[in-house]
Amino acid sequence: MTDRLVAARALGARASAYAQGFARVAAVTFPIAIADPAANAKQIIQQAVECDRDAVGVAVFSELCLTGYAIDDLVLQDAVLDSAVDALIEVVAASTELLPVLVVGVPLRHESRLYNCAAVIHRGRLLGVVPKSYLPTYREFYERRWYAPGDDQRGGSIRIGEFDAPFGTDLLFDAVDVPGLVLHAEICEDMWVPVPPSARAALAGASVLANLSGSPITIARAEDRHLLVRSASARCLAAYVYAAAGAGESSNDLSWDGQTMIYDNGTLLAQTERFPDGPRRSVADVDLDVLRQERLRQGTFDDNRRTLADLSGDAREGDYRTVSFTLRPPTDDIGLRRTLARFPFVPADPDRLAQDCYEAYSIQVSGLMQRMRSIGSPKLVIGVSGGLDSTHALLVCAQAMDRLGRPRTDILAFTMPGFATSDHTKSNAVALAESLGVTFEELDIRPAARELLSRIGHPFADGEPVYDTTFENVQAGLRTDYLFRLANQRGGIVVGTGDLSEGALGWSTYGVGDQMSHYTVNTGVPKTLMQHLIRWVSSTGHFSAEVSAVLQRVLDTEISPELVPAGADGKVQSTEEKIGPYALHDFTLYQVLRHGMRPSRIAWLAAHAWAEPTTCRDAGTGQWPAGFPEADRHDFDLQQIVHWLEVFLQRFFGFAQFKRTAIPNGPKVSPGGSLSPRGDWRAPSDSSPQAWLDELHRAFPNGD
Repeated sequence: MTDRLVAARALGARASAYAQGFARVAAVTFPIAIADPAANAKQIIQQAVECDRDAVGVAVFSELCLTGYAIDDLVLQDAVLDSAVDALIEVVAASTELLPVLVVGVPLRHESRLYNCAAVIHRGRLLGVVPKSYLPTYREFYERRWYAPGDDQRGGSIRIGEFDAPFGTDLLFDAVDVPGLVLHAEICEDMWVPVPPSARAALAGASVLANLSGSPITIARAEDRHLLVRSASARCLAAYVYAAAGAGESSNDLSWDGQTMIYDNGTLLAQTERFPDGPRRSVADVDLDVLRQERLRQGTFDDNRRTLADLSGDAREGDYRTVSFTLRPPTDDIGLRRTLARFPFVPADPDRLAQDCYEAYSIQVSGLMQRMRSIGSPKLVIGVSGGLDSTHALLVCAQAMDRLGRPRTDILAFTMPGFATSDHTKSNAVALAESLGVTFEELDIRPAARELLSRIGHPFADGEPVYDTTFENVQAGLRTDYLFRLANQRGGIVVGTGDLSEGALGWSTYGVGDQMSHYTVNTGVPKTLMQHLIRWVSSTGHFSAEVSAVLQRVLDTEISPELVPAGADGKVQSTEEKIGPYALHDFTLYQVLRHGMRPSRIAWLAAHAWAEPTTCRDAGTGQWPAGFPEADRHDFDLQQIVHWLEVFLQRFFGFAQFKRTAIPNGPKVSPGGSLSPRGDWRAPSDSSPQAWLDELHRAFPNGD
């Protein structure tokens, strides 16, 4: 990593997006002047200047944008071809003081043939020229009438004015000062074949795939483009930048919609409206760091490269030529041009959220059903407190029984009040069990807890208000002990209720405590998704209106373990005051578990998602999920973000793994990952968090 990037990273939340592993790209379309390269060059230069002002690093234009795509036989006229070369040289000269790499479409003569090309330009250099590999000659397309296919062009060069530039389909363009920014260009039809050039380029290291497209519009073609671009970016673990021709192209027999879009690893980041009346740009920051991590984790990606190399006889290094250049991106705060979720486990789009909730609930229910069928269809024993986790676990149990055709009375629900159980949560538990029609009992653990505390000589037994870890764990342990013995007695299994977020933080009582059960249904569900799952179950008619009313009361209750009695001020024990806000912890958990992200970058992202607007440009712009209560919408300042991130790192990497190593079976739910030692997360229980803490402290030495 260069010294300049190290220094920029030290700016923490104020660093440029480039220094945090992003690259800003644009897909550009503008009204074409038919067969008038000089006029088109002026428009390209104007758009390049606008992209420069917007800190864009790569700008992709449409196919043959210097001449127009639909000029038919005019492209064989020397006057047009000479003018196209002059216009290309003009664009190269105009790029000298501009930031973006320009990827421009132009017809060029090479040896005895004419090629449909993408010229790659940067800061006064013609970095290379990529010919179109696959020429459509079907339906409305007749490209082989004019152009030669470029699929056999590798290892060559081309002379354009005073420039000698690499020529071929084997070119990658590597920004040496932006780690991970490796560009490849293909043209329109290249994307529509079974094995596109971009797929092989991605295997060779390309992370940003550019497509210069003509693509006349017909009904439903726009959806086909989205399908192909999204699929290419997802399969290639890459960003894909697509720009189609628009206004100005010939309307002899066709029409043009000027569609532009940017996808990043299967996610749509930006698009422009179709059929525009002027120039349009899709602009977004693609996440090079995440793409690198995804390729690192998905070993089959490189295995595919090895297989193809063995079949072709070409090694990776000999298959592609790399053209290096220095981008020199800005190091100041340029904001972040992509949608950033405050809750990465919870989509902001209402339809997507509903689909996620349906799938999560179904995964939990089907997992529990399979376990019950495989061990002789036992009854289900569960402790219910009136809180979020046990409420949702009980809903999963009820749905499983319904689907198995068994009575809900085979669910044995117990509420076990302790020294700090409130009337509110207890009444929620009672009302929920009764409205669901499960078998319900109250089992007061306080007498047994007093006896145990007395036997071990705990000060509380003598009337002293000592509410330490032992005091809390005696209650948590007794509850679990009772549940296991009740399961033995009544032919059941204990259903665990702990969630993914609690597992990450080690917020559970180990062994004979809420960490243990026979089967756990919430282990793959993060805390921030839990309320949405309950809200979805309530609103989709799975249960009666009476159940839904109770669920709303549960949603309105503050998260608390209720193990310590309320103070003189009546304030109850708060989990989030003790270990921090689950909103921030789940944000961090997703980035650590899914992407292996460094802490300073997590803090930088959290600042853009959560922080007060004065913290950095575009701060606090993260999306809120549908239905998230207005009263609960809070920002965090940078000091809070860094503090709670430090708490997470200490607990996740330095404390909680020994509990996770012994967690019971339960289904993975989120693509963000799970913490099962048999699945997504395998780690030593005696590791140190120091490497993560040191990295965070280097970026934020004073906590902000």
